Amino acid sequence: MATKRKIGKSDLEVSPFVLGGNVFGWTADEKASFEILDAYLEAGLNFIDTANVYSAWAPGNKGGESETIIGKWLKQSGNRNKIVLATKVGAEVSPDNKGLKKDYIIKQAEESLRRLQTDHIDLYFNHFDDLSTPVEETLEAFTQLVKEGKVCYIGASNVSKERIIESLDKSAKNGYAEYVCLQPEYNLYNRSRYELEYEPIAEKYNLGVVSYYSLASGFLTGKYDFGKQAEGQRSSAVNLFMNDRGKMIIESLLQVAKETNATPAQVALAWLIARPSITAPIASVSKASQLDILKAVDLKLDNASIEKLNNASKYTKPFSLC
Repeated sequence: MATKRKIGKSDLEVSPFVLGGNVFGWTADEKASFEILDAYLEAGLNFIDTANVYSAWAPGNKGGESETIIGKWLKQSGNRNKIVLATKVGAEVSPDNKGLKKDYIIKQAEESLRRLQTDHIDLYFNHFDDLSTPVEETLEAFTQLVKEGKVCYIGASNVSKERIIESLDKSAKNGYAEYVCLQPEYNLYNRSRYELEYEPIAEKYNLGVVSYYSLASGFLTGKYDFGKQAEGQRSSAVNLFMNDRGKMIIESLLQVAKETNATPAQVALAWLIARPSITAPIASVSKASQLDILKAVDLKLDNASIEKLNNASKYTKPFSLC
């Protein structure tokens, strides 16, 4: 069983791998989702991430599908006390269903709790910032939810470093609930923004970090052929990585994978897990058989392997995403 890690200054102890729920109700139906959740828990891991918007983008969906599936699984399995559950609010579910105003957050939290069939959310993230709303109003909503016992801790995702620092300052001065965790985009290809903007904040304020887009839409699995354009649901994202730098990264992943008897995906996740500021990377699968990526938790990369991956993925332009 994986050694658990604390999320920042909270008392939440989590596995160093987060199961992403964005596929539940999208590329994984209820049956497949239950099988994934069962296998994840049986592997000794305990951290699940979802959002109220998952998966509103899929044809026929309206949002909340992932939370509903997780809620059914929690109810039927009786595993709520074994899981650290994170969900999010603020993304655009529909044109008039988004944002971080106080009344909206309170309403959405109630709806998430209902779908998840639980009385509390362990870690509640603002999914995307809402620049039309002062940080004080957002923090007031989160504070009310914490005082009512409906939320244990709060976190921030897709918020500028300036607004995160402002929020932390306002919490300290006014007694609001305080962010204990960040959820930034971070992987072997997209390194610079996290390392230059968010990592210093995480280290200064002792914030947990759960990174999303950990496998870059599957690019870091090494399954794509550089000789042709990628096809499928995630092809538009993957094709952005099909360049000389991307090729160097994949070649280094393949080398380290061979040396460690692992897969490129396991190595890419192990590289994230090994970074001191990262609490746990998030990754999702569409079927239980793909959970071999969980072996990343026990894959200990040596310094030479980490250095090889660092050199292949190094960036030169500040704040560039490539």
